[in-house]
Amino acid sequence: MRQFLFSNMTLSDLRSLVEIEERSVGNHVWGQAEAVLLTHDEQRQVQDVRSRLMNYRTQLMNEATVWARAIYPLLVLAEQDYVQAWAEVSLRGRYVTFEVSGIADGVLGKGLSGEIEAPYLVVVEAKRGIEAQNPQYQLYAQVLAAARMNWELDRSDPQIVFGCYTVADVWTFVRAEVANMESDRPLLRLEPSREYSEKLEAEIILKILKQIVTQRLADLSTAASF
Repeated sequence: MRQFLFSNMTLSDLRSLVEIEERSVGNHVWGQAEAVLLTHDEQRQVQDVRSRLMNYRTQLMNEATVWARAIYPLLVLAEQDYVQAWAEVSLRGRYVTFEVSGIADGVLGKGLSGEIEAPYLVVVEAKRGIEAQNPQYQLYAQVLAAARMNWELDRSDPQIVFGCYTVADVWTFVRAEVANMESDRPLLRLEPSREYSEKLEAEIILKILKQIVTQRLADLSTAASF
């Protein structure tokens, strides 16, 4: 079995493992978040996050500072019921012919006994410097791992998983559909969003996060009723 780490994943590696279908940037999925309502307290907390960013040049901050000031606070605000925000999470997806594993910078998902059980959104914070990798391919590998972990719980095919990579305070989301989970070559369908700047669009970023969590909880509730 071929084994791959998230941090080393390349486009060539991905193409050797799965069939990839990537749509152009659209607004079908992401536009739905406009209808999400934020409470007064959520609006206040988002404004607090924005105000702490406005006078900082996030492009010059190190990754740990950006994560603490900009990224993780919004993930926490999206928590609902048993879906919680996690940082530095170990993920592993074992398919028929390959395995992908590594550490996700952030996750929104369901935990059990202090470990992530079902990741619904995975987050990659883009690394900088000459050794930095393209965050998209790292994210896609994490999406594959998350999809497999969720499949092992409910055996649904296809699996829908969301991902996001951040560059400084700019967020880019992706909706991923992983099908043919038990085949030698699964299918990975991707629908990316546009870029969202947290300094200007923190509210819509939170709405997207909340929409993802709310929809996942609704899907699980519907499945449990059958």
